[in-house]
Amino acid sequence: MDEKTLIAKRVALELMDGDLVNLGIGLPTLVARYVPAGRHVFFQSENGIVGMSGPITGAENHDLTDAGGSPISALPGAASFDSAFSFGLIRGGHLDVTVLGGLQVDREGRLANWMVPGKMVPGMGGAMDLVTGARRVIVAMQHSAKGEPKIVERCALPLTSVRRVDLVVTDLAVIEPTDAGLVLKETAPGVTVEQVIANTGCELIVAPDLRPMPL
Repeated sequence: MDEKTLIAKRVALELMDGDLVNLGIGLPTLVARYVPAGRHVFFQSENGIVGMSGPITGAENHDLTDAGGSPISALPGAASFDSAFSFGLIRGGHLDVTVLGGLQVDREGRLANWMVPGKMVPGMGGAMDLVTGARRVIVAMQHSAKGEPKIVERCALPLTSVRRVDLVVTDLAVIEPTDAGLVLKETAPGVTVEQVIANTGCELIVAPDLRPMPL
């Protein structure tokens, strides 16, 4: 199993029956493929749809896209609307969960995911609204990039929000930000606590009930 699939499968286990869920651009969009059988989740995209799915073979419609411009399909009963209504859902606190990619998460659980200084950025997208408005924020990202930890003492990149995220799922671990700090809850298959700590740029609290990542 590749790293992105591992992360997406683990995040999918966090989604509950009846949840309204926004999936960010990139890795988070994979989560929709792995929702457990029998669990009904409603996916929303900030460009104006509730009830989207990934592209279904033979039913692709390139007039329908997610927020990143990738083609999607609409499930029976799906609703479409303008961006103003869509952001009303987000800002009004109606989203149960948002799953977002991350560039950095710091020891306080704050996320930086929208800008790398000096690089061309088309805009901040909906990330700031999503982190502020969703009831639960899950960050899905690789633990390191180019040999550097993405979980750090303090974010060097511009923050998306000062709000603490609820869960961080990486290819090495599941980490829960708390008042006391970052708690290591689960390790990925074949990964040791020592490996997680060595690839993390700040202190971790090892949970007393630490367990292997369920998939």
